[in-house]
Amino acid sequence: MSVLQLGYIAPDFHQHSSQGKLHFHKYIEGHWAVFFSHPADFTPVCTTELGETARLRPEWEKRNVKVIALSVDSEESHAKWIPDINETQNCDVYFPIVADEDKSVSTLYGMFQPQSNDKFTVRSVFIIDPNKKIRAIITYPASTGRNFHEILRVIDSLQLTDGYKVATPVNWKDGDDVVIAPAIQDPEELKTRFPKGFKVIKPYLRMTPQPNK
Repeated sequence: MSVLQLGYIAPDFHQHSSQGKLHFHKYIEGHWAVFFSHPADFTPVCTTELGETARLRPEWEKRNVKVIALSVDSEESHAKWIPDINETQNCDVYFPIVADEDKSVSTLYGMFQPQSNDKFTVRSVFIIDPNKKIRAIITYPASTGRNFHEILRVIDSLQLTDGYKVATPVNWKDGDDVVIAPAIQDPEELKTRFPKGFKVIKPYLRMTPQPNK
């Protein structure tokens, strides 16, 4: 199996989930997607992560993002676990959790890393755009809970830079200044694209206010 890379089309699949049979490409059609795996049901870190994901529903919806979780446990296990998540995390898990008992999806997406653990998936995150292309891949060890605000930040950056010829600098967050793409050199184009003006720090380093704010 080839290793998935940025720019690849996210592989399609049909698999059972906590919300019934899931056709992945149909489910995410026309949306951005965050597809992320968990080592197992009824584990403490995963419980906090799924709770945070549910509480962030308004943020996902604002960005046109669908979230989909996965573990290799069964639909029945998911159905028993979700009430625990809702109770302990004060949330409502509204998104599907893929029940990948046969490990076919986990294997397809490289969510098993045998040198780490050959029985459970690591904490993989795939950010997928509306064209179903993989735009970011983040992998955490099982012992480290993800920062979903960082995942939102990456989506903000991708959505911004898709629409404007800019890049986001170190520690950027929504509303901060951004970097003008070095390829833009024509003064008239600069004036047209960046009417708020820009600051030249070096010829290759030019900062401008975030253009969609």
